[in-house]
Amino acid sequence: MTTIPRRRWLQGAGALALSPTLAMAAETAMYDYLFLDLDNAKDGGPPARAYAAAVRAKAAGVAAAGGEIVGLFTPQLGWVARQAALLVRWGPGARGRDAQTTSLMRGDTVRIGQRARLEATSRPSPTDRPKPGGIYVHRWFAVEAKSVPEFLALSQEGWRDFETRFDTNIFGLFTADRSPNDRGDGVTRLLLITRYGDHGVWEKSRDPSTAAMAAFARRQLLTRDSWAASTLYVPI
Repeated sequence: MTTIPRRRWLQGAGALALSPTLAMAAETAMYDYLFLDLDNAKDGGPPARAYAAAVRAKAAGVAAAGGEIVGLFTPQLGWVARQAALLVRWGPGARGRDAQTTSLMRGDTVRIGQRARLEATSRPSPTDRPKPGGIYVHRWFAVEAKSVPEFLALSQEGWRDFETRFDTNIFGLFTADRSPNDRGDGVTRLLLITRYGDHGVWEKSRDPSTAAMAAFARRQLLTRDSWAASTLYVPI
């Protein structure tokens, strides 16, 4: 298996690395996934709490520009304590998207952030929101570009058994804008966000005897590399 450095996955034409000093179809909702390294809160509290407050203060400006804060995700396993991710949805023809996104990646609460521009596949719909409770696993895949349609079909095949068998919900499967590195490597990056009832359900769902895992095993053959982290969903 070819290993692609994680740092490159969010970087490129569809992903801008920013520090604090730094045309789609009409019916398609677009997304920004902001992966953040947060600064220490001035009051000594959790960094994500201070960032959430800053995002709430900017939510009206995001809405005026045609966007919606879908939610903030804070770490459980796989990210360090000061990291977080913010998912923002944009309606067709949204103006001011870049300016508002840059604002969400700057300020006293952010050290550095990375932006990935995403397009939803079969999920989520433009009105879907994450369900409260449980854990949300964020899994990135690097897939051979020519195999993306098959990857998506196998995902939907597996979800039918997966969601009925376990306390799970696939919130979204997104494709990321391809960077020059992606094109050079011949891959497309995809982000899967899945809700599990808890970490026990996550482990139980790995049962290789299920129809879901049979589909996911075939999907894995198309995957160059992947990594995952579990998070908690914070409504904004």
